[in-house]
This record gives sequence, C-alpha cells and structure tokens, in this order.
Amino acid sequence: MYKYKSSEDYLEAILMVQKEKGSCRSIDVAIHLGFSKPSVSIAMGKLQNQGLIVKQEDGHLELTEEGRKLAQKVLDKHLVLTGFLKQIGVSADVAEEDACLLEHSLSNESFEKLRLWMEQQKKDGDK
Repeated sequence: MYKYKSSEDYLEAILMVQKEKGSCRSIDVAIHLGFSKPSVSIAMGKLQNQGLIVKQEDGHLELTEEGRKLAQKVLDKHLVLTGFLKQIGVSADVAEEDACLLEHSLSNESFEKLRLWMEQQKKDGDK
C-alpha cells in the first residue's frame, strides 16, 4: 500500500479517466473526484515529484510505470471490493463508496484471499 490514501485516489482517477477518455488532464481529475482544480494541481505536482506521473507540455498527465502499477493495483482492489459488496446485497452506490474506503485499508493478503474466493464463487456459479 502506498503511503498516502489521497495519492492512491488521484492515481486511480487518472487511470480511470485515461481508460474512459483515452487521455487525462488535471481538470478531468478534478471533475472525476469532485475536487477543486487548485487542489488537484498541487497534488499533481507532488505526484510528479514522487516520480508517479509526468505532466506533458500540453497539460496531459501520464502515469509512469510505477504510477501505473500502483493505480492498477488500487483499481483492481476497488473493482473486486465493489463486486463483492454488490454480490452480498449492498446497493451499488453504497458498494462504490465503501469500496473506496476499504481499498486503502485492506491488506494485500486479505485482498488476495478475497479475490481468490470471488473467482472460486464465479467458477462454482458457472457449473
């Protein structure tokens, strides 16, 4: 897990916007997360200083290899946790919200066990 929850949120948002739109700028992150543009700009500077993103001259944000790995890991946790919560009957909105909270605090060991359990449940259901 990365040192700061908000850094993970920003990286995950960049990845999600890139997957949705093909590219990402700070304003896209601000809209996606519902944060102010100045707050996002400050965070992007910190992520760039940490070597997790590169801001292109045209304003587009690119994840570095390390940033992409971290963002994908957080997104994977989010998707698995959301799926699990919805599977046990939690409403979609609450599942999304709770997954955002859980993805940062769940250990890698617990996440891997949950992911494997979910995969087994899917296989059992396909029989």
